[in-house]
Amino acid sequence: MDLAELHYELPHGLIASFPSRRREDSRLLVVKRVTGELIHAVFSDLGDFLDSGDLIVLNDTKVFPARLRGVKESGGTVEVLLLERFPDARSLWIALIDSAKKPRIGSRLIFSDMSADVIGDLGRGRFGVEFHHAGDFDARLEALGEPPLPPYVRRQRGVSASDRQRYQTVYAAQPGAIAAPTAGFHFTAELLERLQTKGVEKAVLTLHVGPGTFQPIRTAQVENHRMEGERYVLQSDAASKIHQAKRSGRRVVAVGSTSTRTLEWVAQKKGQVEADEGIARLFIRPGDPFRVVDALITNFHLPGSTPLVLVAAFAGLELVRAAYAEAIKMKYRFYSYGDAMLIL
Repeated sequence: MDLAELHYELPHGLIASFPSRRREDSRLLVVKRVTGELIHAVFSDLGDFLDSGDLIVLNDTKVFPARLRGVKESGGTVEVLLLERFPDARSLWIALIDSAKKPRIGSRLIFSDMSADVIGDLGRGRFGVEFHHAGDFDARLEALGEPPLPPYVRRQRGVSASDRQRYQTVYAAQPGAIAAPTAGFHFTAELLERLQTKGVEKAVLTLHVGPGTFQPIRTAQVENHRMEGERYVLQSDAASKIHQAKRSGRRVVAVGSTSTRTLEWVAQKKGQVEADEGIARLFIRPGDPFRVVDALITNFHLPGSTPLVLVAAFAGLELVRAAYAEAIKMKYRFYSYGDAMLIL
């Protein structure tokens, strides 16, 4: 597939800088793959389009305050995005560092009452950093760090206090993501309870969203892109629910591209859905089979992005183009804090 096929023009005013007032109030575009029908709804109506026995699969990763703003010893400003902690070392991290000049090995970065030494260049813009701090590191990070909002969420005031709650799903439980699984933003505890009352079941997995999900495709041919790995855990109880749903012919409804990639990676790796953990590297492209996922809840994605490729693989490129054109015409809100799409 040519990358240019995944381009579309989006008016800047449709990029959502803030979430909807209430999570369930987001708009929902329902896309029917067989007929091509497009239905306009509200996310609180999700249960109207799901059947008793359907199984929704949620990603319970939790975004941690991974962005730190500080200064170098030389006085220049620096921004650090923490990616992953070294195993068994609470103060050693792999990080992206943004500053006017490439940081020197051995240099020190200062964040209020905490500092970090740059201890190694790991390539691909990543560095090893060692923090020095008083007390518990996680407590200091919670106090000094910010939720790492995507760069297209542009505001005059920057990150707000409400972002710590709203740039997170209500069921987030496992810290480790530097970006949220945004398709889950629209769920509330009340909506999940209504779905359960209707007979819609729920399973939970964990995939810690990393930079790989948002790494832009830089190759003219989409197939030449290589996906970075992201850590996942699929527990035995969730795997059993999913396996039983497939065996009995019930629909598996993945919430977001991260849940989809995890399920399809495990099925490809194991031959079926079973308990597993590791690093998922699956890049789903048009023509790839879907062994597990029967329906998909997703947000509206950036042009030429890997999540948009996944959506095109699931629904078909022409139908996705039509759905996006309709969403733009009807002034849906796009990207992380935007509205949702249900593909059946």
